[in-house]
Amino acid sequence: MTLTWEMLQDRALRGDPAGLLTLLIRAPEQERLAIAGDVEAGIRKSDRDAWWRSESAPGYANPNPGYALAVIGCMPTAARAAALLTRGNMRTWATIGAPRLTEVARFRQIPWQGELGRRIAERLPARDADGNLWPVISALLQAGDAEPPITENVVRAWHAHLVSVRTHRRDRSAPPPLSMRLRDDPHRDVLLPGLFEFAGLGADMSGGSWNETTGSWSNEPRLPGIIAYLIGEGILERKTYVDLTVDRLLRGGKPNELRPFALLHDALEPTVDELSSHALDYARLLPEAPGAVATLAQKALRTVDDAGRLELETLLDTSGPTLVRKEKTLVKAQLTWLERVARREPARAGEVLETVAAAFGHPALDVQERALVLIGKQIAALDPGTVARLADASAVLAGDLPARAAGLFGVAAPVTGDEVPELPPAAPPAAMPPPITTAAELAEELVVLVHERSAIHWERVLAGLVTLYATEGSATLRAALQPVLDRYPGHFAESSWNRTEPLLHLGVAIHSVIDPGRSGGLWGRLVTSVRTAWQDGRRGGHDSALSATPDGVLGLRVAELATQLTRTMVPLIMATPTHVTGSVDPSVLLERLRRAEAEGWQPWPVDFEQALLRLPRRTDPGVVAGATALTSPAGRQFAAWLTRGGLPDPVTRRFEQTPDTGRRDHWARDVRRVVAAMSPARDGGLRLERQLLTLAPAAHPEAYPDTFHESGDVLTMVLPHHREAAAAWVLPELAAMADQEQRAGAEVLPLLAECSGPVGPALAYGVAYGLGARHQENRIAAGDAFLTLAGRPEPFAAAVGAALTDLGADGVLKLSRVVPALTDVHRAGASVALWEVLAAALPGLLPAAPRGLPDLLELSTQVARAVRADSRIAGLAEIAARDGSSRLVKEARRLQTVLGH
Repeated sequence: MTLTWEMLQDRALRGDPAGLLTLLIRAPEQERLAIAGDVEAGIRKSDRDAWWRSESAPGYANPNPGYALAVIGCMPTAARAAALLTRGNMRTWATIGAPRLTEVARFRQIPWQGELGRRIAERLPARDADGNLWPVISALLQAGDAEPPITENVVRAWHAHLVSVRTHRRDRSAPPPLSMRLRDDPHRDVLLPGLFEFAGLGADMSGGSWNETTGSWSNEPRLPGIIAYLIGEGILERKTYVDLTVDRLLRGGKPNELRPFALLHDALEPTVDELSSHALDYARLLPEAPGAVATLAQKALRTVDDAGRLELETLLDTSGPTLVRKEKTLVKAQLTWLERVARREPARAGEVLETVAAAFGHPALDVQERALVLIGKQIAALDPGTVARLADASAVLAGDLPARAAGLFGVAAPVTGDEVPELPPAAPPAAMPPPITTAAELAEELVVLVHERSAIHWERVLAGLVTLYATEGSATLRAALQPVLDRYPGHFAESSWNRTEPLLHLGVAIHSVIDPGRSGGLWGRLVTSVRTAWQDGRRGGHDSALSATPDGVLGLRVAELATQLTRTMVPLIMATPTHVTGSVDPSVLLERLRRAEAEGWQPWPVDFEQALLRLPRRTDPGVVAGATALTSPAGRQFAAWLTRGGLPDPVTRRFEQTPDTGRRDHWARDVRRVVAAMSPARDGGLRLERQLLTLAPAAHPEAYPDTFHESGDVLTMVLPHHREAAAAWVLPELAAMADQEQRAGAEVLPLLAECSGPVGPALAYGVAYGLGARHQENRIAAGDAFLTLAGRPEPFAAAVGAALTDLGADGVLKLSRVVPALTDVHRAGASVALWEVLAAALPGLLPAAPRGLPDLLELSTQVARAVRADSRIAGLAEIAARDGSSRLVKEARRLQTVLGH
């Protein structure tokens, strides 16, 4: 029986590797080589996803392991074999295991096993999805007496297999300890140094692993300790790994990437000689490395200095930048060290203390004060020139320290400038991008919308579709848009998960133009949903294709477009914004309505209501006069809207959601959340109005809300001049950034700030929650919103301060997160508004004394001095008058001094 590819494929598909192996072994070498081309062609044609489809197909096995046997058994060269085994449709082939593959190779006596191992290793992906791949590569390399290529991906795969507890032994016995696995690994000496050489591998080493000795999971990286143990046993060379460790720390990286090497450094316990040989390296690490590594370097340098082997110039050069690091513990330790050196070497005390003065530029007042006190202890021994230079350096001191420094150095106290720092007015919102003018441009924008569903892209696509249908017709749009629909069928064709997606409704609208009748059933449901929304003022509900939340207004508009586009021949959309906030210029809407009257058509009703909701609060009298001359129903409604002042502000109220004691999860039982309830200020009004302005929160907080994570800009564009209403809807998600440590959601805060309208409890609490968010990027977004609000005329600071008091007094917001965010606001120039926030927040926070309050008082001192504040803070004097020297009392006294009370 002659061997054929079909025979091998049949056994592979049936999951019979033993039978396939028998066929290969029994066939002559000539037959195996003769079908190499057929094997190659068959594998190239095979189903790319067969490896996972087999899991849900009875009687159908993953063919990749069998195909791998066929490759090893038939290919004439390593190059052709590696090309097949590394194809995308050959994932998981290595589950066949190394013994069977090497058995075929040994039987054929092929000389290129080592070359095959190297070729496969060179093509390893960055993150190997097949955990069985490295054992096969290793077996091939050993069989061919070849060394592995030293690349990041190879070292990563080797390390991942090394620390894994999985074993392929048939007896299922426990794997040997990690120390034994590393000691006996055939590739250890070649690949272990690669863990130090490739920067991306530090994070791989920092994870925990299973400890076979204790039978438990260890959160600590185990490899550093094992490397140190093998060095102690003489298996690894100590000098090599000390040098590698210090060199890896020098090359830097994120803290988690450097942590394993810092642990190894500690485990090695370098001698004084070893530390001295790397003194300049530690001097580079101290001012620049992450905190834990800098602390390690500081300890090493102090050991060298205590041994009398550290040059003073090296210490002074590295101390200057170290003394302005944010880690106060590290900085204070450096100051203590410098104080000892100054006393030890009185002849050079002036140089040392001038270096100490670098700490005057530290952002923390207690660090500045410590440096000043240290200098004051030794100032009597300094020459006049040194004292003068120290006095000059003290010009950067903040809070109450400038006056103290003036007394110490015998100079005049500095006088703050006449101008209070103030932000310039915020720039007006940018204009919308120009309209789409060609079908090709519309197709491009549609593709962009699929990938980035921003409100601006939505508005351009809707306006472009309506205008181009009126001017270019169906044929032109069909030629441009049909390829886009074909390319993204999952977005524009109905499925169980996208029935309320505006993108699906847009697909219906496009099909109604280029292929009428294709979406008849869905088109009919959209007609019903639009009719219900218009007649009852209600979106959402059972079987509705529309969302009930405000961002659902976009879905309603798209649905209206889909049902009206080919029926009414309206040539333009009324609600297309003129600015990126969603605002519509009244003069532009006036011209649109004049055109409608001149051409004899009426705007679509939902589109027109959205246009009215986007009008600003104040309108030029000339536009109002022009509106009163309109005669169409829409024109008269426009004139009445302008005359009556537009949409009244809704009523928003603080609403406290209490912990749900009936829930098992820890979060729901312990956290209170403040959100906003909202109701319209009037009965009647627009059909969209009541649902947009009515919000009744539940009694208990919602866990991990995410309604607006991807549509914050769509939400703010609905009511661009009533940002308090939009903030009320999105507030639960902003709160979750702080009390549930969610990452998404803060992008909406700067958008709300760029809109207009009074700031009420919803936006104030939203900003407060953002300032106390878990993730830094969210606090930055909240800071950006704060800066924008500070440049606008609407008052907001007192409301934000009250929110910070409410949420900070009992620890709902962590002041340790809030203070750095407010510090950035101060440095950006919004000090006047920030002082209003602090002056409103401190009276309520002082009695509660939450954790982090001293830091907030320290910031308040800096801000108060910058704006020359003279207000009285209730409760501050009482704390400042307490006995003792706790940091809270010291910072209260400092602020009291700056305020002049």
